[in-house]
Amino acid sequence: MASNVNPTVRRRRLGQELRRLRELKGMTAEEVAERLLVSQSKISRLENGRRSISQRDVRDLCGVYEVEDQRVVDSLMQMAKDSRQQGWWHAFGDIPYSVYIGLETDAASLRVFEPQVVPGLLQTRPYAEALINGALPESTTPDVDKRVGVRLRRQDRVTAPEDPLRLWAVVDEAALRRVVGDRQLMREQLEHLIEQSQLPHVTVQVLPFEMGAHPGISGHYAILEFPDAADSSVVYIEGVTSDLYLEKANDVQRYSVMYEHLRAQALNVDQTRQLIAEIAKDYAR
Repeated sequence: MASNVNPTVRRRRLGQELRRLRELKGMTAEEVAERLLVSQSKISRLENGRRSISQRDVRDLCGVYEVEDQRVVDSLMQMAKDSRQQGWWHAFGDIPYSVYIGLETDAASLRVFEPQVVPGLLQTRPYAEALINGALPESTTPDVDKRVGVRLRRQDRVTAPEDPLRLWAVVDEAALRRVVGDRQLMREQLEHLIEQSQLPHVTVQVLPFEMGAHPGISGHYAILEFPDAADSSVVYIEGVTSDLYLEKANDVQRYSVMYEHLRAQALNVDQTRQLIAEIAKDYAR
């Protein structure tokens, strides 16, 4: 795959353009599905970028929408072709959250709230291995190795010398005190967290127990923003068997406001590093 082609993002952009063409035509997804003798869910998945789209699909949809400019059709067909290429993560085999990885790979910034564990982009290899083994006890060693490999590869966005990911992480104190692996492993993980938090594009804040109830009490979520204004922000909520992606402006705004409250209630950067260092020292005893 060419380095400047992200199939996930191409699918999103293509889906947005196809939705725009449908709306210009004044048609509903149900009407389009009926014309093409396909399910409405297929049209919805094509438009939200969650399904791979073929050049035949694009051709058929452009026919329904009566797109007369062949240059537009050719451009959409090329996007469909690019969207079917493979991202770097495909080399690891079947990854259940591959859509998220594709979005993260192309994001300019990521705001994440983690109530239980250290954020994946800031994990050490031993911590990631122990965490995945504990969370997925029925996984085989090769599967664990694959997941760890993907997680470490994702961290390249944080350590990239040029155009790194802007990462803001609010982490509940529980994530620091939950012993994953053993105490030595935890000490090394927290020291690594402090080190990463000193990168100019990484901000880590801890939400202390004493804050009590807070806007993130319902669980983990992440907000991804992209360098291209044409790509709408996405709220990602991880599930056990399926994930949720929210792209409507109202949904993104609501989660963004929640995140601002979390940042305001969390310790500031210096206080956060001090607390992490104190807990790391406790693990050394």
